[in-house]
Amino acid sequence: MNGVFITGTDTGVGKTRIACALLAGFRRAGLRTAAMKPVASGSELTPSGLRNQDALQLAAAMSCSFPYETINPYIFQPPIAPHIAAAQAGVSIELKRIGALCREIGSQADICVVEGAGGWMVPLNDTRTMADLAVYLELPVVLVVGMRLGCLNHAMLTAENIIARGISLAGWVANQVMPDMSCVEENIETLSRYLPGQLLGVVEYLPCASPDKVARYLDVAGLTEQVIENQKRAK
Repeated sequence: MNGVFITGTDTGVGKTRIACALLAGFRRAGLRTAAMKPVASGSELTPSGLRNQDALQLAAAMSCSFPYETINPYIFQPPIAPHIAAAQAGVSIELKRIGALCREIGSQADICVVEGAGGWMVPLNDTRTMADLAVYLELPVVLVVGMRLGCLNHAMLTAENIIARGISLAGWVANQVMPDMSCVEENIETLSRYLPGQLLGVVEYLPCASPDKVARYLDVAGLTEQVIENQKRAK
């Protein structure tokens, strides 16, 4: 399966925005796109059941169509850590189920974007984390770095753990989540020296930008080539 796993240095760093932008870029390149938000907390009760805004945005951005429950199999209402929300709901988050659905989605698309929840090491149950899910799915990782105070430490620790787990860091995105962060350029330069992956783009502070507009800031073509090359090597 061709695809990427989107993770972030923390929650609220713009993973969904970058995931949707990548979907827009892939789609503009003529690829059939699919997406998945395997686990989501902080959801609203609607006439159709619980719905998560991140998952709905991904569904709107991809070109293939799937039932909501396939895109977002584990959904919880309270905005708390997934493993706590799952325990409160009496649900066990199973990597095997997510993997089967991901393969089902990926088989109908040229490329699949899977977005994690929270940061890289967010627990899913008593023994597994979001990082374990990425390893299980065997997808290269795109790291979204929320440009704010503390991002250097968070980004370098996350990248170090990604590499230590034997996962390919396909690249990283500097996403400006604050309109007035000091020394943005200097921080990006520092990250470029320390992070092993390719800088896929610097996204300006764009609170209301469409996925197509955000995609213009990203090297979608370079990422596509890298994903395809990784898939060839895997075979």
